Amino acid sequence: MFKIYGIKNCNSMKKAFDALQAKGINYEFHDYKKQGIDADTLAVWLKEIGADKVLNKKGTTWRKLTADEQAHATSNEQNLIETLMSQPSLIKRPVLQTPQGFVIGFDEASYEALSA
Repeated sequence: MFKIYGIKNCNSMKKAFDALQAKGINYEFHDYKKQGIDADTLAVWLKEIGADKVLNKKGTTWRKLTADEQAHATSNEQNLIETLMSQPSLIKRPVLQTPQGFVIGFDEASYEALSA
């Protein structure tokens, strides 16, 4: 089962949706802007994927945080989880959960290699 996490009105998400549909891959969509994201899911992502790939430090949400807020968020896993839960826009998009693992961000070649 494929499950894709992100924010509906995001260009990377739209590309991911189109790529999955083009390959005939059925998926479940979780909009963490509307539905939120839980600590258990984030803990799995941090363990399986790593904080450096989950946390989007290039986005405007990260840049709007003060240096103290950024330092607090990255000081330990619990603080990072709390920060990501309160500000899901800090999570890179999309996060695609596949039977083989995770694909973070939209990369055309990675999506092309997927099979249902």
